[in-house]
Amino acid sequence: MNNTKDKKLLAKYFTDCISETELDDLMLWFEKQGAEDLFISSSKIDFAIRNNMSQYNTKKAEKLLLDKIRKDKTILNKFKIKKFFKYAAIGVLFISIGYVVNNNFNSSNKIDVTTINKNEIILQLEDGNIKVLSEDGTEKVVNKEGKIIGSQKGNQLIYDDKPTVETLVYNTLTVPYGKRFELKLSDGTHIYLNAGTSLKYPVKFLKGKKRQVYLNGEAFFDVTKDANHPFIVNMNNVGVRVFGTKFNASSYPENNKVTTVLVEGSVSVFDNNTDYNKETASLLKPGYLASWNKHNKEISIDKADLETHTAWIEGRILFRHLPFKNITRKLERHYDVTIMNNNKKLDEEFFTASFDIETIEQVLETFHKNYNINYSLINNQIIIN
Repeated sequence: MNNTKDKKLLAKYFTDCISETELDDLMLWFEKQGAEDLFISSSKIDFAIRNNMSQYNTKKAEKLLLDKIRKDKTILNKFKIKKFFKYAAIGVLFISIGYVVNNNFNSSNKIDVTTINKNEIILQLEDGNIKVLSEDGTEKVVNKEGKIIGSQKGNQLIYDDKPTVETLVYNTLTVPYGKRFELKLSDGTHIYLNAGTSLKYPVKFLKGKKRQVYLNGEAFFDVTKDANHPFIVNMNNVGVRVFGTKFNASSYPENNKVTTVLVEGSVSVFDNNTDYNKETASLLKPGYLASWNKHNKEISIDKADLETHTAWIEGRILFRHLPFKNITRKLERHYDVTIMNNNKKLDEEFFTASFDIETIEQVLETFHKNYNINYSLINNQIIIN
């Protein structure tokens, strides 16, 4: 395997987009070549961003890393456990010390990831360099050669199609709870990222190559048409293939389903563990929802309420006959709060509600008045009894 492919496989593991075949290749690489250094550096950045660690702690870092490995049964079946845990232990040692990365994509200004606030919007380059973005900022995105490849204008990050790129180079944009952000790719594709979302994408698409991105969380895609280059969104084991259309895709780790809702055009939903096959892919029509069940690995297609799935783009949240346990998850992401529900029967009850500019206090008070739900709110901690 070449070094570029190795790094891509490792990146796909950390973004939960790796297939079983690719896991075999990654395992073989681990066994034959050894990958301590690359695994360590990747895990440091991965935990700094995805687990919002405002300060490093050896035991906490160890638990996060080992829990991830233990929960991923596919990894446990594919990798040699002793060797992988050896790498994990080494990684934890370095994580506990802390890791310094570039702030302005060069060596002159650096930022310690231990100082990154969990509420920050993070841009990560393929080489691990990190930039913290403010929602009203104006920044230039520069590659390792010092060439400008994009720029930030407020809550939108725009990539340029002019720079010459010979190989695929990926950036990752991570949006925390309580915030949303917009992204324009080099081909003009417009993407809205919801709270708690991470998207990995090429800084520029290459002629003759598929336009592929990797999503964890939720995003709305307005894809620029290109009949010669299909646009593919990879989510868990699901791929969404389009040429130019508008759709919403959701793949939050805590949800049992990966969903795609088509607004206009057409999309094909397929198992991305195998090569795309038009005959076996599920074709969606506008106004329909495709759901992939993480447990039984089956795809179902149903009529969709488009507003329910796209209202978040405008900052609204709609609940229509939704179980309370799902509502609390949405509220946590939207308002950046933590909700502990001690009333387990309430989790299975269904509610319908709509909120726009309301604060979390106003939302909770609405549930209290209309459904007699008692709660206490201390800072960002909500307890429901």
